[in-house]
Amino acid sequence: MSTAERTIRAGGRTVGIHRPAKVLFPQDGFTKGDLAEYYRGVARRMVPQVRGRPLMLERHPGGIDDHGFMQKDVPRYFPRWVHRVELPKQEGGTVTYTLCDDKATLLYLADQACITPHRFLSTAGRPDRPDKLVFDLDPENGRFAPVRTAALLLRDLLDDLGLPSSVMTTGSRGLHVVVPLDSRAGFDETRAFARDVAGLLAARHPKALTTEARKEARRGRLYLDVQRNAYAQTAVAPYAVRALPGAPIAAPLAWEDVEDPDLTAQRWTIDSADQLLKANPWRHAPRGRSLRPARKRLDALLHAD
Repeated sequence: MSTAERTIRAGGRTVGIHRPAKVLFPQDGFTKGDLAEYYRGVARRMVPQVRGRPLMLERHPGGIDDHGFMQKDVPRYFPRWVHRVELPKQEGGTVTYTLCDDKATLLYLADQACITPHRFLSTAGRPDRPDKLVFDLDPENGRFAPVRTAALLLRDLLDDLGLPSSVMTTGSRGLHVVVPLDSRAGFDETRAFARDVAGLLAARHPKALTTEARKEARRGRLYLDVQRNAYAQTAVAPYAVRALPGAPIAAPLAWEDVEDPDLTAQRWTIDSADQLLKANPWRHAPRGRSLRPARKRLDALLHAD
């Protein structure tokens, strides 16, 4: 076998990693081979989080210092064993998305310098019915403490609405609060619900939180972003590597982790993933819930406030 290629066995398949010594993270020296090894190690946790979900692939063949590109359509040269799904675009036409249904596909994507897979909030079988609702919390002025505070306030409000949630770092700037749903509501209903939850929380904490999308209107307050809750929008996949120095990862957390004042969005990297895998913070992740009773509770709170 050429030193320009190595192979990895995964689920009965042999996946070639071409140019494994290619440096993708110049400041850290992490190579394509390192990326593949990381994804091989986290596959048992990550694949269930992306299986059956259309993906947008963030690829950096020249390393993270190049501009890279976002890819929706499956390239023609992808092997036939990589699953895919053709879905309509809102403006007409279709897109054929990659599905990562197994470890071999995750490794193949690493070979294609897909550093970061971004997943749909719905499955390929029910693309217009989300089974995830996401609140995106990014620091307004680089300070992470308000992000932690907002996440905990949001968790408590969601608990009051009967919607248990999970939390993860984005590996970039902030946190995602993720609510599992039962796929009965469409995106319009889900986004409207998320918008009203954010509005209620901002009204209760007007000096700290806002739903203003325009940066100049935020005045230093943390923005409660619900815009990802729409058809064909994506969010970074749990355990995905980010194309940033240090190779940080989007790390699932336990809620008690958010109370740690030293927490940052980039605490976990491909070098420290073993600790995260041992902890397995989402091992007791809540099941999907209906929005209907939560909507009634939310309406009652909105009227009371």
